[in-house]
Amino acid sequence: MITRDPSAFLDAARGCAADFGPATARAAFLVAPDGFARAEQSAGDNRYMAAAGFDATRALAEHRGLHRALSACLPTVCFAGDPATPDAVFPNNVFATVAGRCLVARMRHPVRQREAARADIRGFFSDVLGYALHDLSTQPHPCELTGSMVIDRARGLGFCGLSERCDEAGARLMHEAFGLRATLMFELAPGEYHTNVVLAVLAGRAALVCADGFADPALAATIAGLYAPHALMLSAGARAAYAGNAIALGADTVWMSTRAQRALGEAGRFALRAAGFRVAAVALDAIEAAGGSLRCCVGEIF
Repeated sequence: MITRDPSAFLDAARGCAADFGPATARAAFLVAPDGFARAEQSAGDNRYMAAAGFDATRALAEHRGLHRALSACLPTVCFAGDPATPDAVFPNNVFATVAGRCLVARMRHPVRQREAARADIRGFFSDVLGYALHDLSTQPHPCELTGSMVIDRARGLGFCGLSERCDEAGARLMHEAFGLRATLMFELAPGEYHTNVVLAVLAGRAALVCADGFADPALAATIAGLYAPHALMLSAGARAAYAGNAIALGADTVWMSTRAQRALGEAGRFALRAAGFRVAAVALDAIEAAGGSLRCCVGEIF
């Protein structure tokens, strides 16, 4: 089912066992920030993007550090970047996987639509891994995959924030393509563009929730209730520092940027420890100037 009705969604979600599939990815992929620069098209609806201060040398060094750190946790592939696609450092919006299939997004901006056409990434999934391609890139409805849709992989639940980057028809296409059991659609707050900046579901058993990123903050509390007692409500300051843009890789590790970890604070880290997680942090200050953080950088291979 896919719905805008929180009560109907919760009724369905509470009946879903944690047997949909692996809660965390078996491998990851990255795209290097080659030609790192401000993407003006994306800046039109991404309030997190800096106006200046894009340091390509620093971004490349940070990204290599991220690759090294993740590789110690799980197999991690890195594709070359392209100056013609400066946002490609955030591939989770464009390519996503589920059960032997690779989904390709319909991106809103032409600069990002070029990413979806990359033959090397498509070929890696189809020819090397043998995944079937589920190509949404040629239909008209924006649906920016796991940027717009936060997924509880353990239970097959989707949380889809609607914005210029994902409309209701796009949400339905993603719900079907991921094969989810239940998806809740809701409006993001004005100025928000991706759900994964304001909500993280961690290995199906905990959540980070930024209430001010939802058009209806009460809905954020409702989602948090589904993951109680391991749901952490984040402040506006923590959201702005990307503390909500975190990802669980493995059963016991949550990854975020060092800036996000500082904003999370000791109380937040204690709450994650209570849920069975340690926090691993990587410096990404330069990459964050492009309007995303660690979770945006990490494509998941299931």
